[in-house]
Amino acid sequence: MLVSMNSPIAPIAAHNLLIFLLQIGLLLLLAHVLGRSAVRLGMPAVVGELFVGVVLGPSFLTHVAPGVSAWLFPAQAEQFHLLDAIGQIGVLLLVGITGIHMDMGLVRRRGMTAAGVSLGGLVVPLGLGIGVAFLLPDSLIPEGTDVTVFALFLGVAMCVSAIPVIAKTLMDMKLLHRNVGQLTLTAGMIDDAFGWFVLSIVSAMAVKSLTAATVLTSLVYLVAIIVFALTIGRPLVRGVLRLSGRSEDPGPTVATAAVLLLLASAGTHALGLEAVFGAFVMGILIGSAGRVDPAKLAPLRTVVLSVFAPIFFATAGLRMDLTALARPEVLLSGLAVLAIAIVGKFLGAYAGARLSRLNKWEALALGAGLNARGVIEVVVAMVGLRLGILSLEAYTIVILVAIVTSLMAPPILRIAMSRVEQRVEEKIRENEHAAWERQGATSDSNPIP
Repeated sequence: MLVSMNSPIAPIAAHNLLIFLLQIGLLLLLAHVLGRSAVRLGMPAVVGELFVGVVLGPSFLTHVAPGVSAWLFPAQAEQFHLLDAIGQIGVLLLVGITGIHMDMGLVRRRGMTAAGVSLGGLVVPLGLGIGVAFLLPDSLIPEGTDVTVFALFLGVAMCVSAIPVIAKTLMDMKLLHRNVGQLTLTAGMIDDAFGWFVLSIVSAMAVKSLTAATVLTSLVYLVAIIVFALTIGRPLVRGVLRLSGRSEDPGPTVATAAVLLLLASAGTHALGLEAVFGAFVMGILIGSAGRVDPAKLAPLRTVVLSVFAPIFFATAGLRMDLTALARPEVLLSGLAVLAIAIVGKFLGAYAGARLSRLNKWEALALGAGLNARGVIEVVVAMVGLRLGILSLEAYTIVILVAIVTSLMAPPILRIAMSRVEQRVEEKIRENEHAAWERQGATSDSNPIP
């Protein structure tokens, strides 16, 4: 029902506002505490941040202190949507920051390598995911769901990679400047673009609205976005940033970058594609515009990595209920899907990297990075649950894959990258990223005038 603009709309209720503020404060506090604890244990902060949602959600707090859980996280869609809104802003800005850090010169020089890695990381897990779906017990498939739709959906869930988790992991481990880190993000972007495209097709199949026009339209939109970015988008972004950069104060540049990222996200979302895809493309345009002083964007990076991103990762775990794994049938099926997911992604990415003439350690690092499914898989799982493609048990299994693969990535990355020699271009890129961090720290230490 539409509400007239002349009609008075009641503001958020006092109690709802109180709950929201407590939720945000508690999630951010625990995200930083557990994030720092994870760093001390040799893991990236994102591992601890993801664990916050598991602790405060139905996997733990609901069973240990149900009264506290029901009061702090009431089962009201409106209340949870407030958290979702903050989390969505966080993930979009994080993906945008990641795009800004992309070295497009490396992408142009080694684009075929990234494409080869991506192709292997797509085809193998997609095929294995579809195959294992037909072997799972019927009890995991919702009644009335076509097994082919379920199998295709599981295949898509197996082939996606989590750009936000990969980006945060690479940033935490100081690997974003390395060539392998850049290739991982590039291949992950290709994987996810394909994954969201196929997901739109599978979703249409689930609601019985798939037509040739639907597929063609999605493909045309995808190509049109890339063409627009390479032609009109680049000079447009350059001109806007030139205007905002006239001020010595970094505020206008930060605000302009945030506006561009959010509007680009809204654009791709309106076209039926994933919002993070628009944020990533716009981040690349901002980073390659050549008109931005990196020091002026440092405050945005600091706020996103210190506030918005931790809240997003913490919120992602609140819908997970890992207690369903106590059932032997669900646990065994979950372990089988997890094994297929890990082996498929590793084998595919490793084979693609080796065929692209990377050494075995670089190939192993790429496999580990792309294997992290993280919250993107959570988003995919939530789509499947909403459309009735996944049962609660199957949803839990997909969540298990997301968590375990995200935990696996850091130690394997650390081992593999310790055996990959740093090159001159990587050192230059590292110094540029370090300058961003130093400027961000300086900005944080200056009092607000």
